[in-house]
Amino acid sequence: MSPDPTSALRAARDRLLDLRTAYDDAVAAFSWPDVGDTFNWAHDWFETWARDNERPGLVIVEEDGSRAAYSFAELCRRSDQVARLLKAGGVGRGDSVVVMLGNQVELWVTMLAIIKLGAVIMPTTTAVGPAELTDRVERGDAKAVVCNAADAPKFATVPGAYLKVVVGGAVDGWREFAGADELEAAPLPHPGNASGDRLLLYFTSGTTSRPKLVEHTHVTYPVGHLSTMYWLGLRPGDVHLNISSPGWAKHAWSNFFAPWLAEATVFVYNYSRFDPARLLAQLRAENVTTFCAPPTVWRMLINADLSERPTTLREAVGAGEPLNPEVITQVEKRWGLTIRDGFGQTETTASVGNTPGQRLKPGSMGRPLPGVPVVLVDTVTGAVLPGEAEGELCLDLSRAPLTLMTGYQGDEARNTEAMADGYYHTGDVAGRDADGYITFIGRTDDVFKASDYKVSPFELESVLIEHPAVAEAAVVPAPDPVRLAVPKAYVALAPGHVADEETARSILAYARKNLPPYLRVRRLEFYDLPKTISGKIRRVELRQREERHAQDRPATEWRDDQFDLS
Repeated sequence: MSPDPTSALRAARDRLLDLRTAYDDAVAAFSWPDVGDTFNWAHDWFETWARDNERPGLVIVEEDGSRAAYSFAELCRRSDQVARLLKAGGVGRGDSVVVMLGNQVELWVTMLAIIKLGAVIMPTTTAVGPAELTDRVERGDAKAVVCNAADAPKFATVPGAYLKVVVGGAVDGWREFAGADELEAAPLPHPGNASGDRLLLYFTSGTTSRPKLVEHTHVTYPVGHLSTMYWLGLRPGDVHLNISSPGWAKHAWSNFFAPWLAEATVFVYNYSRFDPARLLAQLRAENVTTFCAPPTVWRMLINADLSERPTTLREAVGAGEPLNPEVITQVEKRWGLTIRDGFGQTETTASVGNTPGQRLKPGSMGRPLPGVPVVLVDTVTGAVLPGEAEGELCLDLSRAPLTLMTGYQGDEARNTEAMADGYYHTGDVAGRDADGYITFIGRTDDVFKASDYKVSPFELESVLIEHPAVAEAAVVPAPDPVRLAVPKAYVALAPGHVADEETARSILAYARKNLPPYLRVRRLEFYDLPKTISGKIRRVELRQREERHAQDRPATEWRDDQFDLS
């Protein structure tokens, strides 16, 4: 007898909800649900409880204070209409659709509509240009594009016979999204897609190389994000705010799948320029219960007035990059809330996390989440490391990690490398203590040796960022004739600080005082840190810059031996 996918998913979800603060019990009791051979998250999950549900499913507040709320029932109806619009334009099961929209209701209903058709979502940031779009349309074999009128001109030079749907205005040669309003809003039939059919195609941000095309199925993200829901600490009825840009995996993690697995409201605050006071006001006004933000936002918030904790806020979460201990300490002092961070990739859902109700160890990103077979693998021998150890963080393929992508589409060489020896290799080095807590050390490409000591850039950056003048820092190896390489810090200054000799001396002195001698920051340069369009620092560019200047010291560089730092 075939399993009932809705009942199976609900039972697994409710088990995690019941054990929300009982980590050990959750790990022991949880198993991934068997959702059958033809699972479709929109039909077999979302529609089953959202169709006649008038609670707010999505709330969007704009910078000018205007507010729009959409019930779960309205999102169901609108997505049915959009699905019919796309279907009339030739989009069917298995066809990929470029979705290049901002934080607007059309984004959510378009994603739901594509899932309902059994088609494939290709989330795309609005920051890309024609060259990147050409690559995405070609490699993703796009059959349709949905974007705002302001972005439609970017496709003028993008070749291909694909359906063009425009939001917010009329454009020659494009079908208007608004036309969906005239179509039938009745439920669509189940497309009969296989559970293992592809559902999402994500282009990674490309911190070190050409973006990879990550393929996920109707199970790996929609069901796999039970781990993310558990990590975030979401409950039914919550109001969840996640600060993330559309087009990247974290947006789908925390603005789509995880909150709606929990039957929570997604709240979005749109702004052009980050204003900590305004954001905090929205947390209070909208009764936000769970808040997830990248480290950059948390670092800005601790410089704001945190004297008044938002009264309804229950969970504070950091994601995107490792969170520096100093930030966690400051929020804990002022709000009595501990920011819980975790680990995951575009290729996975949340894999490791500090979960609700559990002791947090400073610097650690937590423990493996329920159902996720995390192991540490020796980077030299390839052996799995037991107990206290340091190695590459991997997923054990023999234990069928449901949360993992099917692979990199069209790139067998990368697939072979990523899945070598029976493990999915994240490319991240981490340490594990006697209690099973895992601490991020760095990307395998970023960790380097200085005077024969292994240096984790993150460890040094976490100290540097404690200095009041440092907004962000990136540590890379600088060639040195004696030590082979020495740690050099590229620093972006906090507002109100000047890039001068005294600031450089103060930062280097602070690092000297708070780091062991073998990890000492020897050089410093104030610099506009290069980043990907998703906001991650491209240390590879800084390493390359150091190699170019190996024999030619930049005039803007400061060295510790210039100062008396004793």
